[in-house]
Formats: sequence, structure tokens, C-alpha cells
Amino acid sequence: MGKMIDLTGQKFGRLTVIDYAENSKRGAIWNCACDCGNQCRVLCARLRSGHTRSCGCLISEHIGNLNKTYGMSKTKIHYAWGHMKSRCYNPNSQYYKNYGGRGITVCDEWRNDFTAFADWSLANGYADDLTIDRKDNDGNYCPENCRWATAKQQANNKSNNRLFVINGETKTVTQWCECYDIPASLVIGRLYYGWTFEEAIGIIPRKRPYKRAVKDNAISG
Repeated sequence: MGKMIDLTGQKFGRLTVIDYAENSKRGAIWNCACDCGNQCRVLCARLRSGHTRSCGCLISEHIGNLNKTYGMSKTKIHYAWGHMKSRCYNPNSQYYKNYGGRGITVCDEWRNDFTAFADWSLANGYADDLTIDRKDNDGNYCPENCRWATAKQQANNKSNNRLFVINGETKTVTQWCECYDIPASLVIGRLYYGWTFEEAIGIIPRKRPYKRAVKDNAISG
């Protein structure tokens, strides 16, 4: 039998070797401390081969994550996760050109781990009637740039919304219409026909003839 290798103080995965325990028919056994706080005894061969990397907590966590993932596979939050990735990475998606086609990506933390996405979502206001929204439409899907928003908030954050300034304050057409209690469809129609925004919203009276504008003047609310 060759000289025993001293593993004291060495780290293998989550295990740190404390000291030698005893010898067995299969080799030396070492007392180890796991990062989770538990202690265990592990064969030298299993430590060095990477077969054993924890007291068993890694396996428990993995099983728990699998249960959490597959237990939520038919939920709206899992559906949102899947479609978020599809928009960014599936060229066959009808939305790809506006996301992946523009260079929008999903952070590695979320792309590779549904559990991480679900945990963040549940801690940041997730509800079944909300949708994932990027604060910066040119930014990626990541915790710093995302929120769970209502359909109304999503509409106001669309990249194709035109913004108008009144008294130094900037809002979308829909937001200004709410302030002035006027139907957005009416204002959008007026803008389509060539009215200025101030005329369309009713801040100043209409002075120019009612003239149909070219189709390019149409905007999204």
C-alpha cells in the first residue's frame, strides 16, 4: 500500500477536508465540512475523482429545482420565460426581427435557469395579468432592465410611440389624452389628417383648413 496522500485543508466542490478519519478496504476516509454546515465522511477516491462534491445537499437542491421547474411548466410565468427566449433566439419567431434581429438578448442568468427567472419575478411584483417589459427598449432582458407591467404601461413604453412635449413635460399621445380627458382615437385621427398636436389635443384652436395628410403622418398611440 502506497503512502497516504494528505488531503487536510483541501477543497472539493462544497467539501473542505478537516482531517483523516480512518482507513477502509476501499481506501482512506476523510472527515469533511460542507459549505451548507453539515459534516460527512468521504472516501479519498471519491473526493479526488469529483464523484462526491457535497454532503448530499447538491442533489437535494437539484431535485428541488427540477420539481420547481416541471411543476411550473404549464404556468404563465414559464410561458413568458419561453417566449422571451424565443423572441431573442428563434429566427422562425414572428417577433424575432424586433428582438433578436435587433441584437436584444437574455442575460445568462435567466436564459439558462428558469428558476432564477421565476425567483426574480416573484420577488418583483409578478402577477398573471402582467407581462415582462424592458424599461429601455434597446436594452436586453436582465434584472436591471425589466419589470412586470400592465398592458397600458407596455403600450406607453413601445419604441414606436411618438412623444410630445407640453410646457416642458414629455408624454405619449395616450398619456396626454388621459390628462386632457379626450379620446386617444380622436387625437390620433386628427394627427393623421395633418393637425398639429396642440390643435389635436385642444390646446390651441384649429386654424388651418381640414386637409387630408399623407399616410406617413399616421402614428401609433
